[in-house]
Amino acid sequence: MFVPMLASKGDTIVALATPVGTSAIALLRVSGPLAEPIARQLLETVPPTSRTATRADYRDCSGALLDDVLLTLFRAPASYTGEDVLELSCHGNPFIAQKILEDLVARGCRHAAPGEFTQRAFLSGNMDLAQAEAVMDLIHARGERALAAANQQLRGALGRHMQALIDGLLAALARVEAYIDFPEEDLPPEDQDWLSEQIAKLQVSVSKLIQTNHYGNILRAGLRVALLGEPNVGKSSLLNALLGRDRALVSPTPGTTRDYLEEPLLLGGYAFRLIDTAGLNENPEAIEQQGIEKTLSLVDEADLLLLVIDASQPQPPTLPDSVVSALTPDRALLVANKTDLVATRSTTPLQSPSVLSPQLPRIATSALTETGLDALRAALVSHAESFHVEHGAELIAINARHADSLSRAKDGLVRALTQLRSQAPIELIASELRDTLDAFGEIAGRVDNERMLDQLFASFCIGK
Repeated sequence: MFVPMLASKGDTIVALATPVGTSAIALLRVSGPLAEPIARQLLETVPPTSRTATRADYRDCSGALLDDVLLTLFRAPASYTGEDVLELSCHGNPFIAQKILEDLVARGCRHAAPGEFTQRAFLSGNMDLAQAEAVMDLIHARGERALAAANQQLRGALGRHMQALIDGLLAALARVEAYIDFPEEDLPPEDQDWLSEQIAKLQVSVSKLIQTNHYGNILRAGLRVALLGEPNVGKSSLLNALLGRDRALVSPTPGTTRDYLEEPLLLGGYAFRLIDTAGLNENPEAIEQQGIEKTLSLVDEADLLLLVIDASQPQPPTLPDSVVSALTPDRALLVANKTDLVATRSTTPLQSPSVLSPQLPRIATSALTETGLDALRAALVSHAESFHVEHGAELIAINARHADSLSRAKDGLVRALTQLRSQAPIELIASELRDTLDAFGEIAGRVDNERMLDQLFASFCIGK
């Protein structure tokens, strides 16, 4: 098991914590044993008080005045990194910030690596690894739901779920290992029943957590929505109408869209990525064919398919078999567009039961008059919500790393349960449970894996 230790090797790191560019304020962050001595140097006769902002003239090592700054010292362990931390606010002139950064390096600091402040927070025990990842999720949250999930993970929601799993697994492992210490005794039936029930419960809980991975991907990357259909059915016009601005080129000439166009959209607290695709033409030109091939590849990648048809045309669309097979009710929506052109007719493509099988949810729209757009927006949000797996009052949305560890943990539980029921040697069952415990520990960072940690924190921005 991995025991948190102080991250510092005796060095002090520094970085600009705000984006490079002209602004009202720039913030520099220092962490390590030199933080307080530097604060004392800059404040001269005024001793620094922890967690109190103090105004000072910033003079470099040569005595030249650089700026009028605010200094805030956070003494260990009550700081972000668990070390002494100095935060320095200066005017947001990039030249001033750079000069101060250079001077802090001259005073003995070194430039921080990406994510090193958060890495030190993790290694000092101020946060577990899932919380450290939540810092990055918080920075990159694209919508209210992603923000809520990141905040709950930062406050330990996933860690609490994992601790409950670990406690349950340790109880089972303790029961098993008690009989390893006394090999002359067989596992009594009542203990076998208890272990079987305990491992099965853990397996169900792990499976439920794994199910949140897709929802987590949607929150972090956005739900990909591909607009499909024949040429000139109004896919680009519909995209523009949903965005509320003219982004895609619109023309009465069929085949105007030759390549796909992807644009972000925020709806109902969710981030969407709308993809306008090339029309599915039966007899395309060479350049159109390339666009159609890209469209077909997007069919497999998209989270939701919007099949757009022209409601004013009586004939159903002609689609490739690969597209038709992908149009399932849980993954596709039929959008009958151009309803403003529909004359009085007994049957339209939207009403016809023979258009597609199985039947898809259907919405009638007009990109021109904006009829049906609210219903379409509501359908998009509803589809995003369908991936949400309830975990009590907490919003849990794991990432790919968590899913990998949990999948290995689940496999270990399955093997342990199979061995228990087949009365395999107790040592084999214990081995599977220990491996499962290690997989659980990876999520919170309790298992020492230096390469994994380096890769994870390298994805952070400098200054965080």
